[in-house]
Amino acid sequence: QVQLVESGGGLVQAGGSLRLSCAASGSIFGINDMGWYRQTPGNQRELVATISPEGSTNYAGAVKERFTISRDNAGNTVYLQMSSLTPEDTAVYYCSADVRPTISTLRTFRYWGQGTQVTVSS
Repeated sequence: QVQLVESGGGLVQAGGSLRLSCAASGSIFGINDMGWYRQTPGNQRELVATISPEGSTNYAGAVKERFTISRDNAGNTVYLQMSSLTPEDTAVYYCSADVRPTISTLRTFRYWGQGTQVTVSS
């Protein structure tokens, strides 16, 4: 089994910054892409950013230039540095990891964190 534990959410004023962390543990041989998604009530979960093991990144247009995704491959951890936050960034943020559990498993499985609330006040 694989667990993803997130931390770093909270309440911040508009224009402020927050840093989210997500650590993966358990049966892990390797991790391909890691990412962050967010969801607001009544809406589908949407992509925020992803990062490959080599460090290639992909961002949603709404967060480009304001958010930075990074990862520590040795620690199986992904981060999301968020700056210039606006009330529209308020959501539950989920991390994801595409995990290869064992050396004999040729495919990956996507795991999700439990979600962390980010609230931006105006």
